[in-house]
Amino acid sequence: MHTVLYCSPSGVVYETRAYTKADIDQLVATQGLQCLTSADRQFDFWFATTPHKCQRRANTVATELLMATSNFTARSVPLLRGCVVIATHDADGDLDGLSWQQLDMLAAKNREITNRQARILARRVARDARRQRTTADRTAAPLVRPRPHELAATNR
Repeated sequence: MHTVLYCSPSGVVYETRAYTKADIDQLVATQGLQCLTSADRQFDFWFATTPHKCQRRANTVATELLMATSNFTARSVPLLRGCVVIATHDADGDLDGLSWQQLDMLAAKNREITNRQARILARRVARDARRQRTTADRTAAPLVRPRPHELAATNR
């Protein structure tokens, strides 16, 4: 049994258990599972490259944790979307659980994010959300409104 962190798209972080990569696949609810590793090769960030439509917004908490544990800046960190699972691996590369020291380290690194970094990232997330809404508005089917004379014909 391995302890992993599950970062939900709404921003809530849960501590849960996973036995294999298949369990992580089930948590993320996808078949296209990808992984990024922190700069010190201690933390693995598991996510879907193409999340479900309802989970396309950026996962701010997971993105902040990736930025805090890697060499990415607030301008260059990839925006992680949907559900993200944070775990670690053993010497053979197999899934391993997070120790309480690693959980404390993640919390400490997250607190090290400066206000400036948080502001830059928040602007990127807001810009991305606007872009997502604009794209969704353009692709939505236009409403077909009946013409006045068609309404009169149906009311007879």
